[in-house]
Amino acid sequence: MVFELGASGGAVDLRLHFARPGERDGWRTNYLRRIAATDITVMSASVALAQLFTIDVSASAPLVWNPQLGLHNTLFSVGIVAAWSILLGWKGSRSRRTVGVGGEEYRRILAATLNLFGLMAIVSLTLRVELTHDYLTVALPLGLVGLAATRTIWRAHAARHRALGRYRHSVLVVGGPDAARAIAAAFSRNHLHGYHVVGVCTANGPDPAAPQTIRVGGREIPVTGDDRSVVRAARRTGADTVVVMATDRLGPHDIRCLAWDLDTFGAELIVAPGVMDISGTRMSNQVLAGMPMLHIEKPQYDRALSLSKSVFDVCFSLLALALIAPALLAVAVAVKITSKGPVFYHSERIGMDGKPFRMIKFRSMYVHADRHVGSLIAGNGGNPLFFKLKNDPRVTPVGRFLRKYSLDELPQFFNVLRRDMSVVGPRPQVRREVHSYNGITRRRLLVRPGVTGLWQVSGRSDLAPEESVELDLSYVENWSMLLDLRIIAKTVRAVAAGDGAY
Repeated sequence: MVFELGASGGAVDLRLHFARPGERDGWRTNYLRRIAATDITVMSASVALAQLFTIDVSASAPLVWNPQLGLHNTLFSVGIVAAWSILLGWKGSRSRRTVGVGGEEYRRILAATLNLFGLMAIVSLTLRVELTHDYLTVALPLGLVGLAATRTIWRAHAARHRALGRYRHSVLVVGGPDAARAIAAAFSRNHLHGYHVVGVCTANGPDPAAPQTIRVGGREIPVTGDDRSVVRAARRTGADTVVVMATDRLGPHDIRCLAWDLDTFGAELIVAPGVMDISGTRMSNQVLAGMPMLHIEKPQYDRALSLSKSVFDVCFSLLALALIAPALLAVAVAVKITSKGPVFYHSERIGMDGKPFRMIKFRSMYVHADRHVGSLIAGNGGNPLFFKLKNDPRVTPVGRFLRKYSLDELPQFFNVLRRDMSVVGPRPQVRREVHSYNGITRRRLLVRPGVTGLWQVSGRSDLAPEESVELDLSYVENWSMLLDLRIIAKTVRAVAAGDGAY
């Protein structure tokens, strides 16, 4: 909404206008309405089942027909659905900034549901009301599963539309060229969030003597103005979201006025703090002296070396080796009978704190392939960092299949048991790569390298060297056990698809 001040005949005219959402924002309103309708359907169905059935562990069937169709019971059921829906909205599970992004949406659904049924349990115990038992045992689990499932389906629906260029936020970035590139690259890597950069406003605007665009990931993003013409640039590009990085000329008062101006045509304002690759667990918002601040916890290097991670590594590796033992035998036979040489390949890698170790893999190359590394590096730009060829002539036919599905890396679980590696961690490095490190890149060596990692679930061998380094550094600084579990789950999907590996 917008206040409009004017003067006529000595009187002050104060009028209030409501900004209409832009055409690009219409999909989001419809999307949230559909989610709300689906939520009510799921909650109504789970509460209706709780009214019609009861759980009896002593019976042959878990659910026993026990309808409670009185007016009192029906009104109680309607009240639960209404309270449940209100709590979901109050907890922000349908917020535009929460829906479809990360795990916060699911956490808020869980919090709202547990709050409702926790209150019901307290009332039941205090007033000795038996009516709530069936709702707690039937509606609570069914409702939670149903809400999570339908939200996941809606996310998949949105992802399909975003892949076709729809259901996206058009973003105008305000800041320096480097900041604009960083934000555009981050949005490109996380395309499921639906942010698409359509323009950039720099401090000085387009330079007639220089290119009028900024190149990011094969895209040319136009420079549409300077940091004093943001509103005009947003209207011209059709942006519904403006992301502002710190600039020398935009102070707190300017950003406040910018928020008012953008509100006139329904555009949102996001102020980026200027930090990248920091996990949400390390950040917290605070208001100090009336100013919003972002507090960032120290990097989590020590947590990545915790006893819990070590115990998990050993237990997971033992279980994995027991399950894949037949596959290990089959691969060993295939390698042995299709090319001359040993079954296993022992390669030197640089581990934690720069200590070398012998990494075990199934041999995927011809014997003495290492002798040709120098000539291949020289023939492909001379860059030793993350050297890997898509059509490497040294790889055997069986080796290509093993690499495509990462079967050659299965013996690395033995390295995990020897404590040279972890199940999840940075990519194992060879000595020539470590020799090219600078002070920042060497932080990859603060933890044990991993059988899998962010690099493998984010593109594998298709990643540029700089992207691989950034992902490894992000993992080292932001480690958590939940992150490890997510990476393992994504690794299974990436390996099954066979994308990006060679």
